[in-house]
Amino acid sequence: MDVVKSRYRDQGARTLLVAACLVIIVAGLRAARAILLPFLVSILLAIISLPLMVWLQKKRFPTTLAVLCTVVVDVAVLAGLVLVVGQSLNQFTDVMPRYQDRLKELLGLLLTWLDANGITLDNPEALDVFNPSSMLDLVGRTLSAVANMLSNTFLVVLTTVFILFEAAGFSRKLSIAFGDRQKHLDRFAIMARQVQRYLVMKTIISLATGLLAGILVAALGISFPLLWGIIAFLFNFIPNLGSIFAAVLPVLLALVQFGPGKAISVAIGYLIINIVLANLVEPYLMGRRLGLSTLVVFLSLAFWGWVWGPVGMLLSVPLTMIVKIGLENIDGFRWVAVLLDANPHGTVTKSKN
Repeated sequence: MDVVKSRYRDQGARTLLVAACLVIIVAGLRAARAILLPFLVSILLAIISLPLMVWLQKKRFPTTLAVLCTVVVDVAVLAGLVLVVGQSLNQFTDVMPRYQDRLKELLGLLLTWLDANGITLDNPEALDVFNPSSMLDLVGRTLSAVANMLSNTFLVVLTTVFILFEAAGFSRKLSIAFGDRQKHLDRFAIMARQVQRYLVMKTIISLATGLLAGILVAALGISFPLLWGIIAFLFNFIPNLGSIFAAVLPVLLALVQFGPGKAISVAIGYLIINIVLANLVEPYLMGRRLGLSTLVVFLSLAFWGWVWGPVGMLLSVPLTMIVKIGLENIDGFRWVAVLLDANPHGTVTKSKN
């Protein structure tokens, strides 16, 4: 009996110790946000850029030249992204008061129509949720945070350069460090390939989403198609909820500019784009196994948003997916990865072994 009580006391003490360590780690993540976020962006950028560097090396580029070419491409893309986002946001902010007045007029017509049909709202101020200024403020703060982080070009680029140089000979370094532990090296290599594949494929799918969204709003005559395409690209890294956030402002702008018909067309277009890419193309390219539970997506969005603000919200799902991939490759924590996964389809059969 004493042995059992002692065992339970030890388990309780270990649980409290783990909880205290988690609290300290989270507090440290929040306190070190200014340093960790650029470093994290550099790691993700290096992982996404690694296929280009490997391709250049296969074309017999020297490692130094391959790294420099890869970084030049990254800097050009990031600079173009920051420039387009900044200009589009400034232009949209200038014309927003005119659109806001038109939206208030439309909401007034809606209230009049509801009163004429015997429907009275107890709280008409509830329709202020459709105020584009509050939505633009959320999107603007998110994009501004991304632009400010990327504007720290020197730190991001320098860190990316060092990571790419390390990646060129990292496998040899691991072999020397761990000797004949080939099983652990193989497992680490598998995990690294899975993370790289996920990030690269997710970036490609997000680019396709942003491109199609931009073409859609441009074809329908909606203003600022570049801005809506970039927003669709960035928010596509947040499954389910991100597509809703990305579609709200273009739908409202279509409503203000052209009326309900165009607004419905924009909403249907965004819905088709996200259904095709998120539910058909993405599972085919990455596999259903790389999914996440909707609840996990929401909780990770809230957690990383609380820790690192708007940028944390954009990075929440990639970070959680990287953690899930790591847990899948650790025998003792594979059950946690299963709990983070999306609900299985069909009947689950138990193994006979």
